[in-house]
Amino acid sequence: MVVERTPLTFESEGVLCAATLFAPASPPAQRPCVVMANGFSGTMDWILPSFAERFAAAGLAVLAFDYRHLGRSDGEPRQLVDVRKQRADLRAAVACARRQPGIRPERVALWGTSLGGSHVVEVAAEDARIAAVILNMPALDALAGANVEAKRERAGVSRATVAWVTARLLAAAARDAARGALGRPPRYLAVYGAPGEAFFTDPELAPRFERVAEESPTWQNRVAARFLLRVPRYREGTMERIAAPILVCLAERDVEVSAAFVRSKAERARRAEIRTYPADHFDLYHGDAFEQVAADQTEFLRAHLAP
Repeated sequence: MVVERTPLTFESEGVLCAATLFAPASPPAQRPCVVMANGFSGTMDWILPSFAERFAAAGLAVLAFDYRHLGRSDGEPRQLVDVRKQRADLRAAVACARRQPGIRPERVALWGTSLGGSHVVEVAAEDARIAAVILNMPALDALAGANVEAKRERAGVSRATVAWVTARLLAAAARDAARGALGRPPRYLAVYGAPGEAFFTDPELAPRFERVAEESPTWQNRVAARFLLRVPRYREGTMERIAAPILVCLAERDVEVSAAFVRSKAERARRAEIRTYPADHFDLYHGDAFEQVAADQTEFLRAHLAP
């Protein structure tokens, strides 16, 4: 099925956000819609189109967007990741989707990956009209849900080294917050790079991020360091408040997000289905793992968004 892409914009707290609506190139019909929330530093030309094309080919509409401060959206300073603002942007994206001609406003689903998964959980818990939820390795809690020990073991470093790197990152975050309070340009950290100067440092990820830089022109390998001072924390009882059916996709070798932590929260939800794949955190976006995940998610969406 041919899929059309239509550029859109919407306002979020007075800031203009850029979006793309994916939909089958067939006669207009009242379709369900999936609103996609990308992960940390993600822009809508990274990861999202692969999933959106699959969902749209199955007859669904899909809205992907850039959070403010990132990609094609407005917002200064650039490359700022703010949890509260991004959740407001997601709410505005849902409202935008519900306004579109041909979209059934009562059949809007949420899809979130990594950091975007935590945003989706919060928004779905407060919006009883959300019809379905998909969570890809959701980073629900950056502290309690982090896989620090697994990451340390994979890197083959001591706990003292982890403490030193953490101290460097927090010092950079504090300096950046001070610069922000004074109206000065941000102190940036790399998304991927050397320990103490980046959020992701696993050498095995180098080819992944090289591919992102080549194929996603609006993505930048830097984020304002102040993000570390306001990371997402999970509020107990949130999953239980989600009325919609939930599909949770976990990577069993994930060292970025604790699959055990996510599972413990998802098992308390009213209508959660949990699937685990023999993969790493970033593997679910590529190759055979992606093919399986995309097929499972398409099946889930068709089952729960059908008339």
